Amino acid sequence: MTRVPFNKPSIVSNEIAYLTQAIELGQLSGDGHFTKLANKEICRQTGAHATLLTHSCTAALEMCAILSDLGPGDEVIMPSFTFVSTANAVVLRGATPVFVDIDPLTLNIDVSDMAAAITDRTRAVFVVHYAGYPADMDPILDICRAHGLIVIEDAAQALGSFYKGRPAGSLADMGAFSFHETKNIISGEGGALTLTGPRYVERAEIIREKGTNRSNFLRGQTDKYTWVDLGSSFLPGELTASFLFAQLELAETIRATRLALFERYMDAFAPLEAAGRLRRPICPEGCTGNGHIFYLMLNNIEDRDAFIRHMRAHEITTPFHYVPLHSSPAGIKFGRSNHDLPVTNDVSARLVRLPLYYELGPHIDRVIEVAYKYLSQDPG
Repeated sequence: MTRVPFNKPSIVSNEIAYLTQAIELGQLSGDGHFTKLANKEICRQTGAHATLLTHSCTAALEMCAILSDLGPGDEVIMPSFTFVSTANAVVLRGATPVFVDIDPLTLNIDVSDMAAAITDRTRAVFVVHYAGYPADMDPILDICRAHGLIVIEDAAQALGSFYKGRPAGSLADMGAFSFHETKNIISGEGGALTLTGPRYVERAEIIREKGTNRSNFLRGQTDKYTWVDLGSSFLPGELTASFLFAQLELAETIRATRLALFERYMDAFAPLEAAGRLRRPICPEGCTGNGHIFYLMLNNIEDRDAFIRHMRAHEITTPFHYVPLHSSPAGIKFGRSNHDLPVTNDVSARLVRLPLYYELGPHIDRVIEVAYKYLSQDPG
């Protein structure tokens, strides 16, 4: 029985050749040849004004929090249905995450709930593009601009996705991407900060370089560099950047392959949705996805967990996703929410993800067949 993992890192192009080239060039520390190429390519793909590679999306989010000048007493609104890094970036600055609910159809931030959570302490909103589908940015931006709030895209899953023809990563003040091995474009670990205008660029370079003005020094803009601001070592090494650049070069091929697999799942499970057995993903109006996640919404947590056990017995990994942050021990300690967030609780208990990766093609029919063996039964 062939095991089908949830995710499998793939070599798709010139990864090995570029790793070798990076070594031969003689600089393995950050901001070398391949970092510059990757930064430029991400700008091209996202329409961002500037891009800075980081060692993780977590690092990019932490840079966003520093650039937003968050501190004690500040509040930052975000969906509870997200990864811990979104909240940690805020907590590390001494600010308070304010958790809001998600839309039951798109699973992105509920715009009305976001608006209701704004207080005179609110400084920013972290918007998560779940499953690669951008959130409804126009009304979000309208509301936030009216209140003078900074808007950050947690676009960890969304490289190659579009909102009304505009690419994720260029839809707000700044954005954060992930190149973790579970993402579409990978470097093992890795991330990027994107900036949509010149306002934050110089300070972002300083923050990323341990709080020094080293980038200005390397450009000949100062005769020495020194410590001038907050910062940390947010740079990736050149081996990471070289692997990433090879993947970025094939981004459209990877996206097309994943979207074809996504549509195969959509077609396969349509009859079960029509029969009321489950719910498939819903593409938000005006959005174009990137095939990052395919999930099913089952009847309840017992149904979902039984499905996971069934798939595991057939050597197929189908994990659930986020445990709501608002009810987690750290979420209770460091954050708050205005109400119980019923949609988040419900979605978290019923959502299950199916395998989706570049080389899944020969195995997807087996995943569907095994899933049908369970889902065709009366759930009781």
